[in-house]
Amino acid sequence: MRRSGLFRLAVVLAAAAAMLPVHAGAATPHVLQADLTGDINNITAAYISSEVSSAEAEHADALLVVLNTPGGISTSMDDIVTALLNSSVPVIVYVYPSGARAASAGLFIAQSADILAMAPGTNIGSAHPIDASGANITGDLGQKVLNDAVTRVRGLAQVHGRNPDWAEQAVRNSVNINAEQAVQLHVADLEASSIPALLEAVDGRTASRTSGTLTLHTAGAVIEDSPMPFWQVFLTALIDPTVAALLFLLAAYGIITELSSPGAILPGVVGGIAAVLAIVSLANLPVNIAGALMLIVALALFVADLKANTHGILSAGGVLALVLGLSFLINTGPIGLGVNPILITVAGLLTFGFFVFFVQRILIARRRPVVTGAEALVGATGEARQEIAPEGLVFVRGALWKAVTSGPPIHPGTSVRVVGRKGLQLQVAERETAASSEPEKVEERK
Repeated sequence: MRRSGLFRLAVVLAAAAAMLPVHAGAATPHVLQADLTGDINNITAAYISSEVSSAEAEHADALLVVLNTPGGISTSMDDIVTALLNSSVPVIVYVYPSGARAASAGLFIAQSADILAMAPGTNIGSAHPIDASGANITGDLGQKVLNDAVTRVRGLAQVHGRNPDWAEQAVRNSVNINAEQAVQLHVADLEASSIPALLEAVDGRTASRTSGTLTLHTAGAVIEDSPMPFWQVFLTALIDPTVAALLFLLAAYGIITELSSPGAILPGVVGGIAAVLAIVSLANLPVNIAGALMLIVALALFVADLKANTHGILSAGGVLALVLGLSFLINTGPIGLGVNPILITVAGLLTFGFFVFFVQRILIARRRPVVTGAEALVGATGEARQEIAPEGLVFVRGALWKAVTSGPPIHPGTSVRVVGRKGLQLQVAERETAASSEPEKVEERK
């Protein structure tokens, strides 16, 4: 009996040992999720590249990129496409949730995925090349950019077995289709209502690559959501072209106000902080040198108008330079958005009003007589209290002052006028009286 029991125990242990590799092989799939939302820029490109590296380091079964973008900077788009194409982990791009889109640069990113899925109510397309202001690129340069974009998107579609002809039309004519149409035309691989449904649907599918094929294992996968870190979210908001323009304007207003009114402190602090943030923002954007130089010229003209009496002429030139500089500030390449044209118009009008009003107030202040300080005594009237020949005492503005005259002696009780000042000594002359002027009352010292 003992031998029989030991034999049975050995059989059970052997069976359990044999089952271990099976359980190991049937481990729950691991999918890393990255959210690509908003404009495509340098920060989002760095984020996606980092997520690709993380998925490879963790040996994830797939990288899921949830996409919702209107487009962005073409160079950043190229970085994302390159990262996804060279990922050793299968890449699934999912246009989600309902109402999301993969427009402009988003089309190229979507076509670079091994599996492209779309949620109901989403759309894809509208990828015609435009310049930073949103206008079409014309001439030989426009044709060159268009041909390059067409070749790129056709190549991405063909590598993944999708419809290159429609992708070309999306670039040439900005056509756009919804999720159902995209699946019917083989622009997208499938339509899925949710992420779990998507992972179940693509389980076991093979993805075509230049290096071969990859088989996806995603059924029942554990999804590790890896959102963009806070500091990247902050930078993403900061490097928006329109935000960069607003920061520049705020910096200009603050610094110029501080220069014209020394000691105000707050405008200088706000302007300095805005200037630093503007530099950070512009450092992460493809800045057009001509546009940046035009903004510097605008700032110089504004400052010069504060120092020179030009009646606002320099400010008008500064506003013109400001509008041109903002228009050409961001070079987003063939696919992307520059500074909002509405903001440019509003900024030009507000800046013109601000500086014209500001300069006018400064000119009025310059012409206004001095009413405080040492200079305020010049022109004031008083009364001689001693014989001034050539020195003596006078009573001016409620106080006795030492005085000197360069003319004939002035007798006590004579009305005098201050014509100058040297230190604590006033230079006076006998007050000239005219028939049309009334004698000025002099405040007596009690």
